[in-house]
Amino acid sequence: MILAVTGGKGGVGKSTVSYNLGMELDAVVIDGDLGMADLPAGHGPDLHDVLAGRATPLEAVDESGPVALLPCGRTLAGTRAADPTALTKTVRTVASEYDRVVIDSPAGLRCDAGLPLLAADACLLVTRPTKPAVIDALRTRELARAIGTPLARVICNRAPANNDNCNRLGTTLGAPVTTVPESPLVARAQRSGQPVHAIAPDSEPTQAFASIADAVEQMRIDTATVATNE
Repeated sequence: MILAVTGGKGGVGKSTVSYNLGMELDAVVIDGDLGMADLPAGHGPDLHDVLAGRATPLEAVDESGPVALLPCGRTLAGTRAADPTALTKTVRTVASEYDRVVIDSPAGLRCDAGLPLLAADACLLVTRPTKPAVIDALRTRELARAIGTPLARVICNRAPANNDNCNRLGTTLGAPVTTVPESPLVARAQRSGQPVHAIAPDSEPTQAFASIADAVEQMRIDTATVATNE
């Protein structure tokens, strides 16, 4: 299962969702933002190296942390040397070895934002309950629809309790919604380079991420069942 975590607007929390879902799904998280990587950096080869032909995808996977991660470099030279069109092959190579892959996608609607969607079996759309974020989420939803990548779920991130805008997102974006509440626990986990499950396994944010993972797994089972019946 290859899952792209996407969203039009920067700062809505795609990287946070990706990293925490990697924990809940026991997946490799690939930092697919070639120009503005945001997940923890590794000490070995990274995605820039892989896309430039200097390393293989599997040797670039770092299993030393709480979440298996294929990090991305942070240099302009690395970005320029990387061949973005090799991303799909890279992702599928990792998925063939690890089964579950989560791609942290770039923000915006640049051409590279569509590449994780092309590589993915399904996507999650992350937004915040604000008008600008929802407008950008709608544009990303249309991009996923044009590419043909199913939308598994909408994540209303860092939301106040009982927010009406979150409740309406399902109708607006055409998928079930899971709300991840605003919480200092998530920020504390990020500062320590940990998923929130590692510091607060019974917290409300951890339960929200576990719920998203369960929904993704159920979609995977349902898809496999349909394919078998056909």
